Amino acid sequence: MLIGEIISVAIGALRANKLRSLLTMLGIVIGVGAVIAVVALGTGAQQAVKDRIAALGTTLLTVNPGQQRGMGVAIAGAVQKLTIEDAKAIDERAPNVVAVQPEMRSSQQVVFGNKNTNTQIIGTSPNYLEVRKYTLAAGRMFTAADDEGAQRVAVLGSAVVDNMGISTPEALIGENIRIRGAQFTVIGVMASKGSANAFQNPDDEVLIPINTARFRVNGQDRLASISILAASEDAIPDAMADIDRVLRRQHRIRQGAPDDFQIRNQADFLNTAQETTQVMTYLLSGIAAVSLLVGGIGIMNIMLVSVTERTREIGIRKALGATRWNILLQFLIEAVVLCVLGGVLGIALGAGGAAIMSKTAGWNTQVSPTAIVMAFAFSGFVGIAFGVWPARRAAVLDPIVALRYE
Repeated sequence: MLIGEIISVAIGALRANKLRSLLTMLGIVIGVGAVIAVVALGTGAQQAVKDRIAALGTTLLTVNPGQQRGMGVAIAGAVQKLTIEDAKAIDERAPNVVAVQPEMRSSQQVVFGNKNTNTQIIGTSPNYLEVRKYTLAAGRMFTAADDEGAQRVAVLGSAVVDNMGISTPEALIGENIRIRGAQFTVIGVMASKGSANAFQNPDDEVLIPINTARFRVNGQDRLASISILAASEDAIPDAMADIDRVLRRQHRIRQGAPDDFQIRNQADFLNTAQETTQVMTYLLSGIAAVSLLVGGIGIMNIMLVSVTERTREIGIRKALGATRWNILLQFLIEAVVLCVLGGVLGIALGAGGAAIMSKTAGWNTQVSPTAIVMAFAFSGFVGIAFGVWPARRAAVLDPIVALRYE
């Protein structure tokens, strides 16, 4: 029996039981589709982090409060604080620093007319746009005088404008919004930063002067973070050393005692984010790959049933001269075709699911060619691995016994 004829007979057997073949390959379809979609989501998240960090610039440093330690162990709940005085000290005493931008953050309801949205309220300094690499779509940024006078003025992110149903940013300039019951005048709208992901949208924020946040919104001087621009990439180590020296003096930390703050550069954030997304992608891919295993077991089960049902047919083929190799190859091809077709449908399902998530949920997804090739190859491997036993069982049947089978 020629190879072409063997393949034709195998495909004909599958076509004769279309519904059973479709249900048999369902586990492979779901498994491959889930792997493709999960990897696309993880790859998209990594790319979004890279784009976000590239947009912020490579010389940006971030200082966050650390945990207080006792006997070398972090004390639960004892988070040290950063204050506005710390930011001022860095600005005055760190020679390798060109800009310091403190931040107070809180999640608040913003009301405009009969519309409202929950967003991040950021109390910050007038140099926020410079440090964070934002631009204005309309209006102006608040000034140092606005900050000193704790004026109730606000600059909105583009997502906030969209959430309020306003089509043109200029329409909000001069209008009043309410934050925590206090009235603020909108003086500017930022252009879209983009690079949104499933966890954070950089356009969904409202900027107000830090003294306004301190006295009128938050009622305290604790900072969420301090963003700092180093003079250049080469000056980053010196800038980090300057910041460490200034803050240790500010916090009166004894020599040899650990820092109660953290200084991180963009490379640290990128590595941490990539490691996190990679671990989650591997974990979810492993869970999805279980479906491939289940699908393979289902295919082996159905192929064993098929061998039993076609015992008499196998006997006739052997009586007409088919060898064990011919019978083995026929049933093995049936199993591989089921898995490969399931892999093709799964790739289409996974790529389509990734596209739907991107459009409906706004998540960054990026279908990986490597993931497609690996999923397709693995589905073929499953067909061979789980098709060998049923095919071998068919091949070793005694033709006399097979012809007598009812």
